[in-house]
Amino acid sequence: MDEKAKSITILMADDDEDDRLMTKEAFEEAKLVNELRFVEDGEELLDYLYHRGKYTAPEGYPRPGLILLDLNMPKKDGREALKDIKSDPDLRQIPIVVLTTSKAEEDIYRSYDLGVNSFITKPVSFEGMVFVITTLAQYWFQIVKLPDGK
Repeated sequence: MDEKAKSITILMADDDEDDRLMTKEAFEEAKLVNELRFVEDGEELLDYLYHRGKYTAPEGYPRPGLILLDLNMPKKDGREALKDIKSDPDLRQIPIVVLTTSKAEEDIYRSYDLGVNSFITKPVSFEGMVFVITTLAQYWFQIVKLPDGK
């Protein structure tokens, strides 16, 4: 992996503590060096991106190069956050991968209509999550050319 790929911050929005921990451990198992940060709902995701509330210091909260987004969260759900992000000219270039337990066709179609880049149903096993994270990292950091962060 090149130096540019190593510098990409990944921001995961997920309210489930177990899912966040499994994702963190899957990153470690896959030996990814990307910084992985977490927020727990759509409101906190937007606060992070807009540097509001506890995220006011931009230097402490770098712009993510990729967002992993759960759909079903309290306060502002992933669908609402996705709509807000993709309608903002300053944020819409950030790739968003929905990583959710939902398998509903309606969620898949609506997510793509709102501008999501990929839709992945969360695997139930740790080995499955390691495979998903490894494959996701290969695709987004070795194959795809991402825009430079602002």
